Amino acid sequence: MRRHLSTVSKHVPSSGVYPLGFLVASTTAGLKKTTAPDMALVVSDRDCAGAAVFTRNAFAAAPVLVGREVIKTSGDAMRVVLVNAGCANACTGAQGIADTRTAISKTAASLGLKSMGSTLMLSTGVIGVPLKMDRIEKGIDALSASVSKSSTASHEDWLAAATAIMTTDTFPKLRSKEFSVNGKAYRIAGWSKGAGMIHPNMATMLAGIFTDAAVSKPCLQAALSHAVERSFNAISVDGDTSTNDTLVVLANGAAGTKLIDDIKSPEFAQFQDNLTEFAAELAGLVVRDGEGATKFLDIQIENARNFEEGKAVATAIAKSPLVKTAMFGQDANWGRIVCAVGYSGVDIEPTKVNLWMESKNEIVHLFKDGAPHQVFEQADKDKAKRILAGEDIVIRVDLGLGKVKAQMFTCDLSFDYVKINIDYT
Repeated sequence: MRRHLSTVSKHVPSSGVYPLGFLVASTTAGLKKTTAPDMALVVSDRDCAGAAVFTRNAFAAAPVLVGREVIKTSGDAMRVVLVNAGCANACTGAQGIADTRTAISKTAASLGLKSMGSTLMLSTGVIGVPLKMDRIEKGIDALSASVSKSSTASHEDWLAAATAIMTTDTFPKLRSKEFSVNGKAYRIAGWSKGAGMIHPNMATMLAGIFTDAAVSKPCLQAALSHAVERSFNAISVDGDTSTNDTLVVLANGAAGTKLIDDIKSPEFAQFQDNLTEFAAELAGLVVRDGEGATKFLDIQIENARNFEEGKAVATAIAKSPLVKTAMFGQDANWGRIVCAVGYSGVDIEPTKVNLWMESKNEIVHLFKDGAPHQVFEQADKDKAKRILAGEDIVIRVDLGLGKVKAQMFTCDLSFDYVKINIDYT
């Protein structure tokens, strides 16, 4: 039986505020071992600016290879994101690429779109297995028919789409928020999936973010590149990077906001901050659903020389099996954390390093100025035990080298992670 963070239902929204101009559908095409929904579609009623980031794995899956071409050539004419779960279409050679192109072409035609470049396909599931194109094509027909009958997308539509893209996930990951620019409201909604094979740069993770703000393609790509380094490229479950990782953002301008087309403008900076905040929340849900996870670990690095060094230290801690297993065992083993800081590749000054563990209500100073904290009484030990018994744990490290912060989200490494992954295929 899979064990995961307690009461995951609390992370599933019961309502939302969604961007204008997007229609959403999901269906069961028979791609999974179960009868669960396995395909989803998001369609804008007008052309969008589109931006994306993809896996850096050398064995990039067919939809990633085709997706890179689509994003490069689409201009401001993106309209559709098609997703299938149950088959990754990775390591499938020329046939996999041909199948992806066929699915994209059929989707565009079914929706009455002239350009194949308007559609992006995302796939997730088992590697090395070709798509069952007869089922994919029937699924596309069902999805297209569904959106053609709709004028708006409900919360239930968005949640069903987030559910359809799940594989080993235990809950659908969906968020929506309203922001404003110059007093004019716009909305951002998005879903993500992923529970294992999670580690930068981009892991076995698919995510789609959709906004009715008006943003030019160059500005959208710049904002996404900034956001991803502080969200989906700042999470780790097991240190593996998969073949299919894709994060796509579409902006259709339906909210009627003024076009953001200047990277140096305050409006761009505000949008970039909002997108980063939103992406970080979605990314955190992936970690909370890490395979076998019982702890959500927030690794916070303070006073680094620069962002890159701070992130390198956070990454070293987040991917350490010794740290992760200590957290699962509720062992306040600060030595493992300090060790990871030391081998991070950053030029550390040991006598400046401090380390704390925190929960929502308590904090304990474990390591002070390069040595064990001398004032560490029984009360502190009891406090550490209470912190580690909880679900959410902050590991905060002050490097004492500068003024820059960095952050990573990760989870513990449990017995159940092994059980899940010895019987995946």
